[in-house]
Amino acid sequence: MSDEEKKARLRLREFLPYRLSVLSNTVSRGIANLYDREFGLTIWQWRVMAVTGDTPGISATDIGQRTAMDKVAVSRAVAGLIELGYMERKTSESDGRRSQLFLTPAGQDIYEMIVPIALEAERKLMAPLTSEEQAELSRLMQKLAGSASPERPLW
Repeated sequence: MSDEEKKARLRLREFLPYRLSVLSNTVSRGIANLYDREFGLTIWQWRVMAVTGDTPGISATDIGQRTAMDKVAVSRAVAGLIELGYMERKTSESDGRRSQLFLTPAGQDIYEMIVPIALEAERKLMAPLTSEEQAELSRLMQKLAGSASPERPLW
């Protein structure tokens, strides 16, 4: 066997990071099309809304850490949501240098309309798996998350 033949080959179709990325992008795009078409939100705006709806008063920095979004993407999404009237920024009472993000009543209404759509999309995605397979998938994802980010939990 020549040195050339001994070299490892990367077959993307079998490479887990590639497969996870393509799957994640495909799933996210499918769901994003739903809330873009119905509500005019980008995938980044919805992610920011989802985290803020789940954790009112969160900071933009914390949103970035929870979603693995970079600062620029978070900043643009927040600015867009504020412009749409779905989000507001308030100065923290405990630390005047820190700002907190909250959904406005209009933002809360949109959030409450999208959540069932997102949950239904998740249900449809998971439908081909048995309950045992779903539990196993969750366990394996947790294990991979721990391996990918041993210093802090991803979720």
